[in-house]
Amino acid sequence: MKLIIDDAHIEQIKRIYKYYPVDGVTTNPTILAASGRKPYDVLKEIREFIGADAELHVQVVAKNCDDMIEDAHRIQKELGKNTFVKIPSIEEGFRAMRLLKAEGANITATAIYTPMQAFLAAKAGASYAAPYINRIDNMGYDGVTIAQHIHDIFKNNNLNANVLAASFKNSQQLLELAEYGIGAATASPDVIFSLVKNDAITSAINVFIRDFEKLCGEGKTMKDCE
Repeated sequence: MKLIIDDAHIEQIKRIYKYYPVDGVTTNPTILAASGRKPYDVLKEIREFIGADAELHVQVVAKNCDDMIEDAHRIQKELGKNTFVKIPSIEEGFRAMRLLKAEGANITATAIYTPMQAFLAAKAGASYAAPYINRIDNMGYDGVTIAQHIHDIFKNNNLNANVLAASFKNSQQLLELAEYGIGAATASPDVIFSLVKNDAITSAINVFIRDFEKLCGEGKTMKDCE
């Protein structure tokens, strides 16, 4: 499963890239608004940092097909043809997906709450379908199970698409999807930082260090001991 950062704050992205094996960045209009900066200034900075070949997902804002396509063309012009254009999984969006796919665009179908939306998006040419795990949970359904159903639908129908699960509240949701073999997940920095934040882990490491220092001296490590 690919692990992608769902954020637009460059310092957070740099910190995660420094320590974690991540595969790219996803954004949406709300995330860009939270940065308080001009959208393309932010996105170009992210693209420059992660590199031309890394996955960057950027969402159209227009509501109708023709304007969605114009948004997509501008996104590709500013950020590279390989940028994944996020398109809402609605009627106008499905039409835009089909037309953009014919141009060779990379498409991420977003705003997905049901398996049928994902099925139609994949049929329309989307490479990724992004179900909102936590938002689905808040509607009284099981977001993880929905994502697993979508994964199975893609495989059983030989559709060339993967799940890009989004909207997480905890690391357990990510773990369940990783165990299932979901294609990708995008999570906020807070969720990513929590993946190995555990008092038991910290305690075990501290015990190892204390025991070693008893043997070789305070502050000593393997490079210092005789």
